[in-house]
Amino acid sequence: MKHLKILLVLFLISSCATNTNDPNLKLYVFDCGLIKFDDISFFGLSNEDTEVRELFVPCYIIEHDQGSLLWDAGLPLSFVGKGKIITRPGVEQSYEISLIEQMEKMNFKIDEIDFIALSHLHSDHVGAATMFKEATWLVQEPEFEAAFSPSPIFDLSLYEGLKSNKRQILNGDFDVFGDGSVTILSAPGHTPGHQVLLLDLKAFGPLLLSGDLYHFVKSRELKSVPDFNVNAEETLESMSKIENIIATKKATLWIEHSLDLSQTIDLAPAYYD
Repeated sequence: MKHLKILLVLFLISSCATNTNDPNLKLYVFDCGLIKFDDISFFGLSNEDTEVRELFVPCYIIEHDQGSLLWDAGLPLSFVGKGKIITRPGVEQSYEISLIEQMEKMNFKIDEIDFIALSHLHSDHVGAATMFKEATWLVQEPEFEAAFSPSPIFDLSLYEGLKSNKRQILNGDFDVFGDGSVTILSAPGHTPGHQVLLLDLKAFGPLLLSGDLYHFVKSRELKSVPDFNVNAEETLESMSKIENIIATKKATLWIEHSLDLSQTIDLAPAYYD
């Protein structure tokens, strides 16, 4: 009887351990384009501050036991397979294989993605967004209002279809799955409702995806604010907030647009967990 009691206690302990907030979390990174600039001075940097002139454009899918999340959606799909496109003087963009095609090769179905969250609504982050019609859109209220005001500050043609999605309007930080493993952090300034993403990966550790809080490694070092940010003061406050979280969580920061980073991380079908 004594042995049976011991076994019962061990079983209960084991059961409790498996019921803790310990989701099977996976992060997939996709190549969703490249942008090249002749002049980077409008990023709040001098052309002498860094030799980097190219920005990687990523998309991410996060798989969780309770669902999946698309974070950022790349360059416009109309760019795919067109080679180098001059979108304005001194700016060249290219996109070889669409996010949708990359997903299809991995048997990811676009109508099975549960949530879509974009760091913001600039054209290099919304490209494939309207394809995910069944996903619930997680968007900060100031971003939504700026996007669908009588005079939207973004290119409405690229994301207008998102208005038909189910949506959850956010006002600040948001725990996507309710267990602290995937957290959207409000970080306005670049755009009215800019946000970044914090992941608590078991093997890799805490990881923060920057959105456009920073564009270049040098941007972080110098705390540079691009000329086209909507609010410089809010940008600096957001930088301070996120840096404090990085320090507290001992998190790794991925500057999403970093070309050097893109050459060292593993792209899908590989994943981080």
